[in-house]
Amino acid sequence: MPVTPIARGVRLAVRLTPRASRDGVDGVVEGPDGRRMLQLRLTAPPVEGAANAALIAFVAKALGLRKSEVAIVSGQKARIKLLELSGDPAGLAGRVAAWIADST
Repeated sequence: MPVTPIARGVRLAVRLTPRASRDGVDGVVEGPDGRRMLQLRLTAPPVEGAANAALIAFVAKALGLRKSEVAIVSGQKARIKLLELSGDPAGLAGRVAAWIADST
């Protein structure tokens, strides 16, 4: 599972493909370091933060969070990103698991 509980929520590892033909979830993939991450695709281009803004909006909408509750903590200019979702860790982990299951 690409989710790690932390004190104020969860961290979600994501591999983003910008400029895709559609927005969507492609399931969980394993990175080169063996870490599991959620594969997402977005139509937004990786220009001037557009893909990052679209990623935050996409994740927030899918999980029923406010955009302010989703933050990119690493990988702002990379395909592999680490997101921090604020809220109850157990509840958020369950929502992410359900989202992945419903999307694949």
